[in-house]
Amino acid sequence: MIRDVVIKVDPSMIDAADYLRDRVHRQHKPEDGELKAHRLLKKSIDARKQAHYVLRYRLYIDEMPESYQSHRDQYRNVRDAEAVHIIGAGPAGYFAALQCLKLGLKPIIYDRGKDVRQRRRDLRAVQQDGIVNPDSNYCFGEGGAGTYSDGKLYTRSHKRGPVRDVLEILAEHGAKEDILTDAHPHIGSNKLPQIVSAIRETIEHHGGEVYFDHRLIDWEENDGKLGLKFADRKQIIWAKALILATGHSARDIYTILHRKGLSLEAKDFSLGVRIEHPQPAIDRIQYRRQQRGDLPAARYSLSCRVDDRAVYSFCMCPGGLIVPTSTEPGELVINGMSLSRRDSPYANSGMVVEIPVDSLPESCGDDALKTMRYQKQIEQHMWSLGSGSQAAPAQNLMDFIEGRDTIQLGPSSYIPGLYPCRLDLELPQEVSHRLREGFLIFGKKLRGFLHPKAQIIAVESRTSAPVRIPRDPESLRHPDLPALYPCAEGAGYAGGIMSAALDGMRVAQRIAVAMDA
Repeated sequence: MIRDVVIKVDPSMIDAADYLRDRVHRQHKPEDGELKAHRLLKKSIDARKQAHYVLRYRLYIDEMPESYQSHRDQYRNVRDAEAVHIIGAGPAGYFAALQCLKLGLKPIIYDRGKDVRQRRRDLRAVQQDGIVNPDSNYCFGEGGAGTYSDGKLYTRSHKRGPVRDVLEILAEHGAKEDILTDAHPHIGSNKLPQIVSAIRETIEHHGGEVYFDHRLIDWEENDGKLGLKFADRKQIIWAKALILATGHSARDIYTILHRKGLSLEAKDFSLGVRIEHPQPAIDRIQYRRQQRGDLPAARYSLSCRVDDRAVYSFCMCPGGLIVPTSTEPGELVINGMSLSRRDSPYANSGMVVEIPVDSLPESCGDDALKTMRYQKQIEQHMWSLGSGSQAAPAQNLMDFIEGRDTIQLGPSSYIPGLYPCRLDLELPQEVSHRLREGFLIFGKKLRGFLHPKAQIIAVESRTSAPVRIPRDPESLRHPDLPALYPCAEGAGYAGGIMSAALDGMRVAQRIAVAMDA
């Protein structure tokens, strides 16, 4: 018999193994049978009154838990198997590749950027010198945008596929096993590079191939296959099945598809700022105590509607940092991240406004790329406000709300630096107006959110892809190009590490079915 029980634990006792075991055993009734084992299923925090941990355990009565089957044991040697070509070494590309290993297909992955170790040099260059390498930055390179942008693993996408499998695979490649039980699992940008490297080693050990510094620039069609052309390389590589998993910032890929006359769809996206608070202020708001003590850095999630559009927090990073995520010179984009310990003195979150396709100005055109053009225009405008570096425009939160100059900015986690700017005037008015009203609503929901030291920084514009690449709902092929399989965030079908990984696995599965047909 299996029975689930829930216990509530004071934060000071969360690491006391003997105490927890005793609490769990007290939940068992001897008359039900012999307690053979117990396992922790989920750990979360309830801070509605007095903050405490909520632990859900599974009790195994008169039976033992099923033995764990390692995913590594399911991977086949595919050196001589039929190839599946994958553009993009992010979570979608790598998890599609791992699924190919299970299915007996040979994944061959190409990424425009560098491996995780070499990529760090280009991250230092953009942080410290404002130099943006278009092929190697916070968005492009091994591991994709998620590698150096926090590593959140929380998802509501349980209907999309086996979430537990993704978490187990990450744990097998070096992530702490806490991710299997935490309600909001998180790895951290300092830990993800080693995990990503370990996944690549698994792919290559079983016969898959991974190539960096391969930027796709075109392809030709012949007899149902695609001849792939890469920058600075003369060889054409022929692919029977191509997974396009390039992420939401690969604008050149959208341009190639548009130029070839393939179906694309403009889609709604969101635009706004990063808001940064002192982390102790968020802790006090959420935990209702002066010091958080044994509790982790507090997080929040906020949303409302202003004038029939959503205003919401995005990618909240407790104990985090704000980083420059531009992918081209002459533009300014920021995002948030956290290290594994989440011990920065700052909390930051995207605060964004929904931008419907039908609300864009005529200057953006009237084709599938108009949302992309609008996004780019805003990013270039924000960059033009500065001195040509990656320093970002910022404004005190209360100054933004009340429409006044910020005389002096406070300290920030953003390494390239901040300068005062009237973001209430420089952001599109449809955005600044809704943000202002949204902040006032959030201030009522979270007392203390309108903190005198809170600052907003621009611009947060890469919350999701501005373009959708259509695909058949069953086969997952592009309707105009059967050899092409649009995948994950860059195609408009995922958002975040987990949903991207799940979509990659799903696409690989469909390809296997098609190849067996």
